[in-house]
Amino acid sequence: MSDLLLDVQGLETQFRTPDGIVHAVNGVSFGLKEGETLGVVGESGCGKSVTMLSVLRLIASPPGKVVAGKAFYRGQDLLQMSDEEIRHIRGAQMAMIFQDPMTSLNPVMTIGRQLIEPLMLHLGMNKDQANARAAELLEMVGIPHASERLSDYPHQYSGGMRQRVMIAMALSCNPQILIADEPTTALDVTIQAQIIELVKRLRDELGMAIIWITHDLGIVAGLAQRVLVMYGGFIIEESQVIDLYANPSHPYTIGLLGSLPRLDEIERQRLFSIEGMPPVLYNKPTACPFAPRCKWVMDRCWQENPALTEVSPEHRVACWVDVKTGKAR
Repeated sequence: MSDLLLDVQGLETQFRTPDGIVHAVNGVSFGLKEGETLGVVGESGCGKSVTMLSVLRLIASPPGKVVAGKAFYRGQDLLQMSDEEIRHIRGAQMAMIFQDPMTSLNPVMTIGRQLIEPLMLHLGMNKDQANARAAELLEMVGIPHASERLSDYPHQYSGGMRQRVMIAMALSCNPQILIADEPTTALDVTIQAQIIELVKRLRDELGMAIIWITHDLGIVAGLAQRVLVMYGGFIIEESQVIDLYANPSHPYTIGLLGSLPRLDEIERQRLFSIEGMPPVLYNKPTACPFAPRCKWVMDRCWQENPALTEVSPEHRVACWVDVKTGKAR
């Protein structure tokens, strides 16, 4: 495991609410290699964003708290660092692009000021150096007349341009890991494609590792090398991208893939929908969290939560049933 850039082990995060404790992340473990792109997929509320915010120590406390686990970055446990130590990691070595650029950018500060702040803080640049670098960054992400646009405010940029600014801010200190939290959700399809191509180009140029959080398996297919599928605060399937699409082994993954329209079908087929609702996590699941919605469910599924088990090289799944045969594993 020493070749991993990021090694997360047994991460658990909870939120205290008036209605009880929400068990948002329940023992998540995964690794990220240098230069790798890892997709994290699942429906809203499954724990994708909370997992990555926990790793970066960005969970608001209270109400949230990381109650167990380790997150090693280059041999150092991020969860045990002091506030001062983690501030030197965040932004400089690990950066995050947030989901909504309008709420992530400060509306009363110019774009230039928001870009130069991390450059002066982490890289020790003076104001002139930081301004020149900020203009370079805006040009790198495809914003025309970059040096003139530094004095503009966020409301003067379109949604796609604001997202490009967020990418420029995240890349400003040449991080080793970029975490992108559904960065194309609020954008139209053509802008989505441009943002994804931009991230792929920058990944190849800068050699950074990427964790791309999304609910869209179509995006993951063209971007990531490996995928984690999450449900109910657990990782329920982990695989190389090609193998996941060719041989999905968890009923939930099959449902997600079945809900995607396909261009290679000879006859048109109705899109698949997963019946039921995601679990309410006031109690940590002791049985399979997907059991109430699963058509392959058997008695053991109601009694015991399966651990991730290898079904082929680099492909693990948490399921008691072999979906190909419908029989118990």
